[in-house]
Amino acid sequence: MNNFQYYTPTKVVFGRGAEEETGNLIQAYGCTKVLVHYGSGSVKRTGLLERICRSLEKAGIAYTMLGGVVPNPHLSLIYEGIELCKKEGVDFILAVGGGSVIDSAKAIGYGVANEGDVWDFYDRKRQAEACLAVGAVLTIAAAGSEMSDSSVITNEEGWIKRGYSSPYSRPRFAVMNPELTMTLPEYQTMSGCVDIMMHTMERYLNRAVNMDLTDGISEHLLRTVMKHAAILQKDPENYESRAEVMWAGSLSHNGLTGCGTDGGDWASHQIEHELGGMFDVAHGAGLAAVWGSWARYVVSERPGRFAKLAVNVMGAADCGDDMQTALKGIEAMEAFYRSINMPASLKELGIDPTDAQMKEMAEKCCFWGRRTVGCLKALHAEDVYKIYKEARVRK
Repeated sequence: MNNFQYYTPTKVVFGRGAEEETGNLIQAYGCTKVLVHYGSGSVKRTGLLERICRSLEKAGIAYTMLGGVVPNPHLSLIYEGIELCKKEGVDFILAVGGGSVIDSAKAIGYGVANEGDVWDFYDRKRQAEACLAVGAVLTIAAAGSEMSDSSVITNEEGWIKRGYSSPYSRPRFAVMNPELTMTLPEYQTMSGCVDIMMHTMERYLNRAVNMDLTDGISEHLLRTVMKHAAILQKDPENYESRAEVMWAGSLSHNGLTGCGTDGGDWASHQIEHELGGMFDVAHGAGLAAVWGSWARYVVSERPGRFAKLAVNVMGAADCGDDMQTALKGIEAMEAFYRSINMPASLKELGIDPTDAQMKEMAEKCCFWGRRTVGCLKALHAEDVYKIYKEARVRK
């Protein structure tokens, strides 16, 4: 196993009515003014935003508001948020929404607390030295951003989607009421389930000598999400299943399932980021669409690891040959995606990129030759292009 540090400072307030505690939670940090950051009108229609504001007012906390966050959050709104925070003297950002809102809040936090252009951090030009305090009221179980150190944003100039990780951005608290996810469309719920699973699979599929305990946690988390995704298809208001998936989302991306590993592969995420940047697809659905093609491209690098996933998570029979078992597991995972109405190809995702677009995405993914992606196999732009091409034609 590898040495590791496990740092999870986020306070979690979980359960029915948890959002009513928001004002008291922020008050404990001695903040003077809060930016309430949110997405579309759904938080207004459900009355959540009103309840949050009432909680802040009851605690005597002043606030200003900025809505309009979209999936694959845009840099232009982040710039607007940075200027608003500076103008209003904001010293705490409250994200009310899912991963996109939380990621946008983190980026605003970087921009307020550091000089210069916030995009520099995402473009790997320099490192952040601080981040304005962020808290989250979670409405979508998916990204795990409510407990993670990472965020992903999109620069509309060139439609470049980039992620950045820093411990400064870990939220101070995460308010998690599973009831808030019950109004989500099925597609968004299932896309979230895939995203949760992928955060653990990215860490699980690695080159390390892994800990039995970490593997066991990872495998059980994956089985749990699969089980409850199927339940939520039939019973979207099942509180217990909503709670299981919501908590799995946090544990899948707060570092727990990476303890003792080499950090994992993460190529699938990098490959999908370009799909999200160019075609604005739902992140989890995009991951499902490319994962099988990526897995087949790299499985020969560590067939035993894929075989373990196949047997312990997908319930595949051990064929006595790691490669054959691994391939059965990949097929089983794709079948699971389709069973919850998630795509297993770019066609099923609803896009048909041209050859030129796939080459452009591959070059962007590898920073125009400045990096490779993945640890199981170091992927260059040509490799990424082949994976896109396979994902486009896969049936």
